Amino acid sequence: MMSLLSLAKGLPLFAACVLGSAKYPPIPADLTTPVQQRLAINGPSSVSVAWNTYKALTKPCVQYGTSASALSLQSCSTSSVTYPTSRTWANVVTLANLAPATTYYYKIVSTNSTVEHFFSPRVAGDKKPFNMSVVIDLGVYGANGYTIASNKAKRDTIPFIQPSLNHTTIGRLASTVDSYEFVVHPGDIGYADDWILTPANLFDGKDGYQAITETFFDQLAPIAGRKPYMTSPGNHEASCQEIPSTSGLCPAGQKNFTDFINRFGATMPTAFTSTSTSDAARVNANKAALLANPPFWFSFEYGMAHVVMIDTETDFANAPDQPGGSAKLGAGPFGSYANEQLDFLAADLASVDRTVTPWVIVAGHRPWYSTGDEQCEPCRLAFEPLLYKYGVDLAIFGHVHNSQRFAPTYNKTADPAGMNNPKAPMYIVAGGAGNIEGLSAAGTAQSYNRFVYADQFSYATVNFLDAQNLQVNFIRSDNGALLDTSTLFKKHNQQFVVQ
Repeated sequence: MMSLLSLAKGLPLFAACVLGSAKYPPIPADLTTPVQQRLAINGPSSVSVAWNTYKALTKPCVQYGTSASALSLQSCSTSSVTYPTSRTWANVVTLANLAPATTYYYKIVSTNSTVEHFFSPRVAGDKKPFNMSVVIDLGVYGANGYTIASNKAKRDTIPFIQPSLNHTTIGRLASTVDSYEFVVHPGDIGYADDWILTPANLFDGKDGYQAITETFFDQLAPIAGRKPYMTSPGNHEASCQEIPSTSGLCPAGQKNFTDFINRFGATMPTAFTSTSTSDAARVNANKAALLANPPFWFSFEYGMAHVVMIDTETDFANAPDQPGGSAKLGAGPFGSYANEQLDFLAADLASVDRTVTPWVIVAGHRPWYSTGDEQCEPCRLAFEPLLYKYGVDLAIFGHVHNSQRFAPTYNKTADPAGMNNPKAPMYIVAGGAGNIEGLSAAGTAQSYNRFVYADQFSYATVNFLDAQNLQVNFIRSDNGALLDTSTLFKKHNQQFVVQ
């Protein structure tokens, strides 16, 4: 680590005067060509369409409708932003007043774009079964040692998947695209900060970071441009290098979650109006909406699920990535006061009406239960009491690069009810999607651990079967094999849970 740290300190000095060899994707002849497409659930009846271009757009627009041959509606914005070191501008347009659970077709306005489609959000309270995919710790695939060789001369276009991606998590998500309705990805998206691990990038500095960023989001576009892709931050979004105490050496634009904020800040939802009949629930939902801070912490409702995305990196006591934190990345905080995120979480969870959305899911990056040595105790102390108090059903984490499932657990003790109406949340780790750092060893099973897999890349699906049964499956990415399945039963016979 010391030699690597010394190398990292010297790199920015050399990068400016050494000809770089970073393998950027080619710039299209038409600079309005959309790349890096991504969708998000932006509200109860709205979807954000985001994409990047190699020039600023004065008026980004999207045409859309319920027929591919009649895109009779159009929505535009003035949102086209960039940051120092980026070659592209991030554009976002919100499509509002969508009919629920309906296939819409859309075309980003450009001389070089295609018609695509998405499924609009289910209304809160819709009890029809649906699935979501869980992908965490997913990095770029391709040249420079990133897992699988690919042809960098060809840019991904929706819905084309490069042949080299066929046996990856991205490939599996593409081949099963009709089996899930959206994706949650709480942190570690692309691994651009690991540019220093590739010898060919050693003198590229900022270009290595940007080339990996562009490549990854191009590779992700066939998924994220077809399905809402819901994100929150991980440690690899914080800075241009993850080596402790080197963030100050990063150029402007490659520190303090800048790309993450530019890419997802305007796409994630800020507020969902409560549909509960309870005045107290509506008051709490309004309070949570005022305290939400997307893309770091926010919530959304979809059918029978209330999903909360949290920030395990900053904005709570002893948070690992903020100044003074154990990761020494010096990022954030992002709240207007010290406990804003925790106040948001308390108000948000208190607002959940189980007669409307019986299932409550919380997703963040760093786990506090794991078979490895990456157990975030400050995270547990900050978040676990609230998850237990308000009866969260499933907690989703990554950071450890493998797949794990735990019994419902509270205070490091398995709930005696097991999977049959427990009070404690069920925990999973779904960090085995694949990145340059490889997989983590299985580690030592805890007494409350029920499954761990660390042999090949994998991810999870969460299947909302009905108001009382939720199924979690772990899938091997290369061949689609079912590695583990479990079903959680919850009575959900209380309108508001306070334990």
